[in-house]
Amino acid sequence: MTKKSSGASQQPAAERLQKVLARSGLGSRRGLEARIRSGDISVNGEVATLGTKVGQGDRIEFEGRAYRLVTGKSDTSRVIMYNKPEGVVSTRSDPEGRRTVFDHLPKVHGGRWIAIGRLDINTTGLLLLTTDGELANAMMHPSYGVDREYACRVHGEVTGEMLRKLREGVELEDGPAQFSDIVESGGTGENRWFHVTLLEGRNREVRRLWEAVGVRVSRLKRVRYGAVFMPSRMKVGRWEELSPADVQVLREDVGLPPGAGGQLTLKPIANPNR
Repeated sequence: MTKKSSGASQQPAAERLQKVLARSGLGSRRGLEARIRSGDISVNGEVATLGTKVGQGDRIEFEGRAYRLVTGKSDTSRVIMYNKPEGVVSTRSDPEGRRTVFDHLPKVHGGRWIAIGRLDINTTGLLLLTTDGELANAMMHPSYGVDREYACRVHGEVTGEMLRKLREGVELEDGPAQFSDIVESGGTGENRWFHVTLLEGRNREVRRLWEAVGVRVSRLKRVRYGAVFMPSRMKVGRWEELSPADVQVLREDVGLPPGAGGQLTLKPIANPNR
């Protein structure tokens, strides 16, 4: 026999400030903790500390903007996959006025889209975007080892010795790097295709790894990020939303508890003087 509902909606429990901010996409938890230590964030008009907990209705001020904490809807854990075209940048805005991946995404309520990693302007393929800041930060962090697979066409002669070096590791200007896997996938002569896998996402890392052994990447497309594969049916410039079950798989893969509606999330205050 089940108990009858009292009719009052249960509010989510208070949570640590840095956890709520990270989930809302305002930074990594570690980076936000540093900002709290520096006195850069206030709650209800008082400077926050690392032990500050926040709840429904609290007002948060950060980087010149004000937010009110509300109970989030299902939008708080959405993920879409986008087939990024060449010539489009992955940043939210571009000082040169170029198109960005955020120009034609669906609207979200009580949050914003966060890119899970970036693709440079000349790289195409799978880009994941989410409203779940906690998930985005975990999938991008090298400690979780979420692999990224790319199809790349390289120009130049590729030898077995080159492939051995790329698997064992080469020294780049920002430290050692390697492919965790390399699979030949067609082509002849000096234009051959390979599928390569990385466990991190440093800037232009695939291109720089090939350049380190003396060949140049002429085409590069990301085809997988963690458990998400780019479906062949998806045309360039289009997006598709993952099912809630698929989103839960992504969270489980990086050790996060199931996401759900009813979580605390940030709502920007249109008139911060009120």
